[in-house]
Amino acid sequence: MGEAYVNFLGGSPLNRLSWLRTSQPFLNAVVHAPSTRWVVFKEGQPLVHSRPNAQKQSLARLTTNDVRPLLGSEPIFSQGQHEGELAPTDVSGLDAARLRGPPVVFLGLHETDAGSSNALPSSDFSAKSSAETVIANISGTPYFSLDVSDVAEAQLDEVLKNAAVTKEGADLAFSEPRAAMGNFDAFEAALFAEARSMVDWNARNKKRTYIGASPFQTCADCSPRVCLVQKKWPGKFYSCMAGFIEPGESFEDAVKRELWEEAGVKVWDVRYHSTQPWPYPANLMVGFYARASSSQALRTDLDNELEEARWYSRDEILQVLNNKEGTTLTRRDHRELSAATEKINSNQEPTSSSTANPLAGDAVKEGENAAAPEPPSAPPFKMPPRTAIAGVLIAEWAYGRAGFQPEPSAKRGNL
Repeated sequence: MGEAYVNFLGGSPLNRLSWLRTSQPFLNAVVHAPSTRWVVFKEGQPLVHSRPNAQKQSLARLTTNDVRPLLGSEPIFSQGQHEGELAPTDVSGLDAARLRGPPVVFLGLHETDAGSSNALPSSDFSAKSSAETVIANISGTPYFSLDVSDVAEAQLDEVLKNAAVTKEGADLAFSEPRAAMGNFDAFEAALFAEARSMVDWNARNKKRTYIGASPFQTCADCSPRVCLVQKKWPGKFYSCMAGFIEPGESFEDAVKRELWEEAGVKVWDVRYHSTQPWPYPANLMVGFYARASSSQALRTDLDNELEEARWYSRDEILQVLNNKEGTTLTRRDHRELSAATEKINSNQEPTSSSTANPLAGDAVKEGENAAAPEPPSAPPFKMPPRTAIAGVLIAEWAYGRAGFQPEPSAKRGNL
């Protein structure tokens, strides 16, 4: 079941060429290839472009000529102590170091013709290789990410104004990431997920001065079949339960533990569905189903992470899924969810502006984010869109595609 399902943000189209991430000759040459493209971020927000009168934004992919003024002096990688010189070859930590200029990460190579894929062994790229030789060995589009969070505003504005796509009539702007990704196609979404995760990891680990493989925190999206919960998010928004795996713990054990700790639910028959790279900030979401009995009383007083937990029937979930507003989030929703999630991830209490929630009994003071009355056609609550693995898990169960068959015995209250 899980192997055949590719979640949004997954299915990376790039050959990451991890063995070449520290190859100075390769990186300093390929960065100048005419086909090379750059994905740009500012404080976690991706650069997107749109055409006049177009409703949809796309992930901007700039050329090296576009971003060259931001990269600093040569060499771009393996920078030595003094500007303009290469780092010594006998210091491994400086193989691809950038000691000056904004952070850059080599993301990989998009090989458009898989049948002609070249293994590109590291032995093909030595200090004696010319840039022309290296570029000639590359078939496809190399991708880099560039973090311009610390670039002066005036310099950045000038670069964007002179970018090729701008001169062709496109508008370039940095966008709230969750709102932007809803406009991406599958290729852009997967490219964005990898790029933002790497940018974020490097931003939070600034002691590292070299480009290398980055460890990612592993997160288990521990989802029972029909127990939906409400975090400290904007009112009337429900999602699956989620939690972080602990050292020495299996995925299955994490599912059971998180559901018990957060909602007082005992589950069994834990089954894997699929994974999703989730670049907020840099997690791998692992989706599971499990069996539970809806006769169990739900409780949120064990770890006090949830405001509310409720059992829902398939019909109740379908009512929301079949409403066009049921899984549609506004830009304000995205901003508030982002703020709340960041505070949850950093173990801080969300601010009052993001926790006002009539379902949980939170008071909304007059004039403070008071919601307008909802039209009769509005869904009773909202759930995640299918761009998130939680939305996929809910919808797959509701439409009978989860792959769970009723148990022979009903003694456990099988759902």
